[in-house]
Amino acid sequence: MVNINFTYNKATSASAVQQFAPAVAAAQQDLKNGTGLGNDFLGWLTLPADIRPQLADIQLTAKMLREECEKIVCIGIGGSYLGAKAINEALSNAFAESQILYAGQNIGEDYLYELQEYLKDKKFGIISISKSGTTTEPALAFRLLKTQLEQQEGKDAAHRHIICITDAKKGALRTLATKEGLKTYVIEDNIGGRFSVLSPVGLLPIACAGFDINALIDGAERMMNLCATAEFEQNPAALYAAARNVLYQEEGKKIELLVNFNPKLHFIAEWWKQLYGESEGKDHKGIFPASVDFTTDLHSMGQYIQDGERHLFETVISVMKPNHEVIFPHDTENLDGLNFLAGKRVDEVNKMAELGTQIAHVDGGVPNLKIEMPELNEFYLGQLIYFFEIACGISGYLLKVNPFNQPGVEAYKKNMFALLDKPGYEAESKAIKARL
Repeated sequence: MVNINFTYNKATSASAVQQFAPAVAAAQQDLKNGTGLGNDFLGWLTLPADIRPQLADIQLTAKMLREECEKIVCIGIGGSYLGAKAINEALSNAFAESQILYAGQNIGEDYLYELQEYLKDKKFGIISISKSGTTTEPALAFRLLKTQLEQQEGKDAAHRHIICITDAKKGALRTLATKEGLKTYVIEDNIGGRFSVLSPVGLLPIACAGFDINALIDGAERMMNLCATAEFEQNPAALYAAARNVLYQEEGKKIELLVNFNPKLHFIAEWWKQLYGESEGKDHKGIFPASVDFTTDLHSMGQYIQDGERHLFETVISVMKPNHEVIFPHDTENLDGLNFLAGKRVDEVNKMAELGTQIAHVDGGVPNLKIEMPELNEFYLGQLIYFFEIACGISGYLLKVNPFNQPGVEAYKKNMFALLDKPGYEAESKAIKARL
């Protein structure tokens, strides 16, 4: 099988990218040797190889949940659910009802009410994902749904269908799981949430959706080996990290739009936005990650992209071969004037829209990077996930930030707890309320 391919020739020059080669090599060495910032969170680097002994057990648990539960609720926020949702949405039939539901990613009262009402007459299972067990959004959803499940099934039956993915030794969720004898998987201390999709955090929900996690890991390991051994000019992640930093640091492009021409990739972009936004947005630096779904958004954001301020560039994910074939029909009356397309595959129309958009945007001053995926399947999605992860680590080091922490995320939590009068936040509560 071939690999995903990255090109930058519609965005910048080979000489400009080559200038970053020494800095990229230094970043790669820091990752390999654990000598860079955040080096206590590098467990994801070898995860595709390290996780293999757990795959069979994960698949058995997923099989049990699929067979015994009508619905499976994946509870988590950020990296604890986005990676799994991204893969599941990319591989699912767009119009089939999914067995997997998601909670804990918001504090919407109507959302939670409607979810609980929906589950009232259903046999359901829970996958609760949290290192600490105290993150507000998933902890709130878990308490509600665990209580409901126990009331509907009785504690013994309910506990068979509650799986916890959490810290190995400490935290509220670990304490609860140990006390009540719940099945658990470990989030290793050296793997942060946004880099955890290839761990049980992502693999169990993906397996529960019926997808091949062995093939996903095969693809990720293929990309891991390529990125660890290839020279700069043949290393897709190194080139991507270099090219985007050429555009940011040398050409003043502050916004990166991740573009797809396949609606199944929408949540891949959502996962990517967290990965890069949370990793690079430090010390008042970093490319702002945004995304668009084409051709849909060409009829909304297209005007701005074509003619607005020239502070952005695009990274286009192109799927070379669709999984299905649709031929455009001939129509005798031809009222819509589209008979010139008769006999063509719909994907040919889409590919010409993609090419036409690239030409227009590049001519309009929007550089285009491109990632080509041979097909949309588990193997190539595994490659794509690892490609983005390793490129993110390199790119963060090129910016001289710690790509593996997220200090800014705590600010809203501190204020929220103070406003809710959480014990221990009395001083903050008084200070904040004085400002209101």
